[in-house]
Amino acid sequence: MEEMRLQKYLAEAGVASRRKAEDLILQGKVKVNHKIVTELGTKINPQKDKVEYEGRVVTIPSEKVYILLNKPIGYVTTAKDQFNRETVLDLVKVKQRIVPVGRLDMYTSGALLLTNDGDFVYQVTHPKHEIEKTYTVTIKGIVEKEEVELLRKGVKIEDYTTRPAKVKILKTDEEKDQSRLEITIHEGKNRQVRKMCEAIGHKVLALHRSKIAGIGVKDLSLRKMEILNEKRNRKPIIKR
Repeated sequence: MEEMRLQKYLAEAGVASRRKAEDLILQGKVKVNHKIVTELGTKINPQKDKVEYEGRVVTIPSEKVYILLNKPIGYVTTAKDQFNRETVLDLVKVKQRIVPVGRLDMYTSGALLLTNDGDFVYQVTHPKHEIEKTYTVTIKGIVEKEEVELLRKGVKIEDYTTRPAKVKILKTDEEKDQSRLEITIHEGKNRQVRKMCEAIGHKVLALHRSKIAGIGVKDLSLRKMEILNEKRNRKPIIKR
């Protein structure tokens, strides 16, 4: 095996995405042959060099796994939580060491991918690949067509304007004073869909991610996982 950059090795080993791996290196959390390395240009020979992260030896898995989870509310999307809250890894039991692909906040349910393939994490989460994510959103109040148009064109949130989104009204209920929307975005800003709805004057009451890159959880019960097979694998997700 040829030499490769340390951050690429960490990504292929499933430690983190390549961007996150770069942060870990800069923070001095990675050792090569028992020495802390902080240079992003460092190259290693996987057959000869020993790489460690958090005290354990890091190796590239021989078997890559890709999992779809229908995440319930109440679980945090992280491999380890500093407050000892339940994480999505408490719901997914596989022999491989896996990490979540991106995030869903604690109070959002729905489609979440997990894998031990760090390059795949990078492909799905990097904004340049424009991976679509579709949400079903229940909001307070009756939404107006003009407000939907604002969401479609982009709304101002804090210091940025959202990219154009696909938005459709699924249902309005005047008796409950609620509306249900389907919103598809390809950005991944923190709590973006919630903030988009707040920007047009509506509080989010419930948020569910129904699809990521066209892979949905309609036929997958909450808390359940599916190992993606040849028909529902990672290939349609990544834009080369």
